[in-house]
Amino acid sequence: MSALRHIPNALTVLRCLLTVPFALQLAERQFGGALFLFVIAGFSDALDGFLAKQFQWQSRFGAIADPLADKLLLLVGFGMLAYIDALPWWLFALVLGRDVIVVGGALSYHYLLGPYPMQPTLLSKANTLLQILLLAMVLFSLGLLPLPAWLLRAGIGLIVLSTISSGLDYVWTWGRRCLEKIRP
Repeated sequence: MSALRHIPNALTVLRCLLTVPFALQLAERQFGGALFLFVIAGFSDALDGFLAKQFQWQSRFGAIADPLADKLLLLVGFGMLAYIDALPWWLFALVLGRDVIVVGGALSYHYLLGPYPMQPTLLSKANTLLQILLLAMVLFSLGLLPLPAWLLRAGIGLIVLSTISSGLDYVWTWGRRCLEKIRP
């Protein structure tokens, strides 16, 4: 039974590995295949989360690697869709910039003040969900059935708002925690 506790982490590693064929499918404009891999990655994310919680198979590795695997898949998706001109470059830059700020802040906190619990904010979770939905919509529109342009523009608008607000929320939340830890 102890070997089974590694299944969630194995699924997380699998999700990281899926980014390579996912990127290749996008580069080759095989949007149906890319959408299929995106759905498989999403299913693996849901399954590893369920297993980790249901059987108390959480680990520090999983707490760190799981959100990083999600971010890797999303950044590859946004980056490749920008590369093939299916999404604007500035949107990829905004999404990447926010993630660089969040990861940079987390690393700074860890090395300057010590370990911290992995606690995504509610706005961050909403931002991730909106990014997933936009990528799924774009892939669906390119690979299966074109969606109305206004719907995709609205999705991009929501991503802009959620990316900026969640980035500012992280800076505020973790900046405050940093000050609380520095000042007794």
